[in-house]
Amino acid sequence: MSQHTAEANLLITTTEQFVKKELADAEGGHDWWHIYRVWKLARKIAAGEQVDMLVVELSALLHDIADSKFHGGDESIGPRKARAFLESAGAPEATIQHVVDIIVNISFKGGHNSGAFYSPELGVVQDADRLDAIGAIGIARTFNYGGFKNRALYDPAIPPDLHMTKEQYKNSTAPTINHFYEKLLLLKDRMNTATGRQLAQERHAFMETFLEKFYQEWEGES
Repeated sequence: MSQHTAEANLLITTTEQFVKKELADAEGGHDWWHIYRVWKLARKIAAGEQVDMLVVELSALLHDIADSKFHGGDESIGPRKARAFLESAGAPEATIQHVVDIIVNISFKGGHNSGAFYSPELGVVQDADRLDAIGAIGIARTFNYGGFKNRALYDPAIPPDLHMTKEQYKNSTAPTINHFYEKLLLLKDRMNTATGRQLAQERHAFMETFLEKFYQEWEGES
């Protein structure tokens, strides 16, 4: 991991300001503070990897600039918006294309997709994004989004579905607890980096403890 040039630092600062402004009114689990946490985690993970730090930081900052969940499922808006911004900011074309490729390929999308593109930089940012989906923060974000979508907390009559297609996953209205089994508990084993795997262990264990307590309290046992 090398130090940034003054030019790169300016580009990162400009990107940070742009993202803060764009996401000022975003849903609480996908707002500036989500970006901030992913950005910090990406820098932490990247310290142990051979990566282009400018690509890592720009991708972390822009990865949710227009999440398809809030744009009618349109997955092209985010990459287009990121490219337009980076072009206007004077970023090199090779950097822009790499960032766009990362944004296109970072998502979980139901867990059955294996993207055509991979780079060590994608691995770092994807791990950081997945880490923010698990642990204490992940639990908070999951219930925040469930409330935003007016979903039930839990319904014993609706079991998790681990075999959804990408479209079914995207359009699911299942209770929030199901999301732990359909996505969050799967992420620990899908980390790309050693640091990501290490950080995921504790967050995963915390979710398991939470779920155990949740079911006990649901039945009035504790």
